[in-house]
Amino acid sequence: MDYENYSYVELVEYGDVEETHAATPTLQTETLHLVSVVIYSISFVLGLAGNGVVIWVTACKSKRTKNSLWLLNLAVADFVFVLFLPFSIDYVLKDFHWEYGRVLCKLNSFVAVMNMYASVLFLTLLSVDRYVSLAHAAWCQRSRLARCPLAVCCCTWALSAALSSPTLVFRDVAHFQDKVYCYNNFPAPSTHVVMVAVRTTVGFLLPFSAIGTSGLLLVLKVRRSDGAVRVSSFSKMVSVVILAFFLCWAPFHTLSLMELFVHTSRSGLLSGLLRMGFPLATSLAFFNSCVNPMLYLFLHKKVRGVLKRACLEITKNSIREINSISASQSSLVEDLPHSLTEMPVDSSTVTSEVPEHAQ
Repeated sequence: MDYENYSYVELVEYGDVEETHAATPTLQTETLHLVSVVIYSISFVLGLAGNGVVIWVTACKSKRTKNSLWLLNLAVADFVFVLFLPFSIDYVLKDFHWEYGRVLCKLNSFVAVMNMYASVLFLTLLSVDRYVSLAHAAWCQRSRLARCPLAVCCCTWALSAALSSPTLVFRDVAHFQDKVYCYNNFPAPSTHVVMVAVRTTVGFLLPFSAIGTSGLLLVLKVRRSDGAVRVSSFSKMVSVVILAFFLCWAPFHTLSLMELFVHTSRSGLLSGLLRMGFPLATSLAFFNSCVNPMLYLFLHKKVRGVLKRACLEITKNSIREINSISASQSSLVEDLPHSLTEMPVDSSTVTSEVPEHAQ
């Protein structure tokens, strides 16, 4: 997932010393790295807050339905991912010098890849479930699989972890020119080809084929029903979320496919294009983790309603606490004169204050 490691991997595999000079940071690449850090930082702040709110709303403040369960798991995947973003930010700021060891190198990449698989698989479940619930409601009620969404979620997480497990095998650290790199240590170029092919097919092409097919069938079903089947606001929100995922991840997968030609082509133009394009493509893909919660808040009326009620409840409780504190302080002030009157008075002090002509 780290775009800058490409030049180092190529250097190790082919022994081309000239690639080291090509990878020397320039003003243009440093600018792209700075832009990447800014996008990473925004994704971290907004993703942590936004996904935290979505998890709280879907887990504690809304009814347990299949739709809320899909959204909850999608938010959990994004939330766990943004927790690891500071490692990527630090890695880029230190000019791709990894200081956290081999275990965190593997774990950081594993979480990033698993987030990609989990997100697209749960979006596929949302899309397919939306179509089945509207077009085949009777079958959906009889199906055991449709009535056990928790089991489907567990299987989805297991599949995402299995598809991401190669990163735990091939991700490695190595010292090169006074730096420690966290990179993909593939034993052969064919391994790289297989990894990218599986990631692009299972993590992008097949899910979006299913999403596109179910969406097209749903549109046809709505048009043929003459108003009997209506698309809810939730379905519209799902469509926007799916479109956002496609726009954020399509450039990354496109460049990943282009990267496969590096093993057969020694074109410096292709290497330069990948080196310039991957920073922005990776940043855009990571930015998707903070886009989803913002879309939920802007497009989902129920989420906004629950959040407004929760904010009002918190505000009322805060006002009550402030009033109670003020009441206790005022009662303390009222009790002070009464307490002072009960204090013993020193007679000598009183006598000394009497005027002489009155004695």
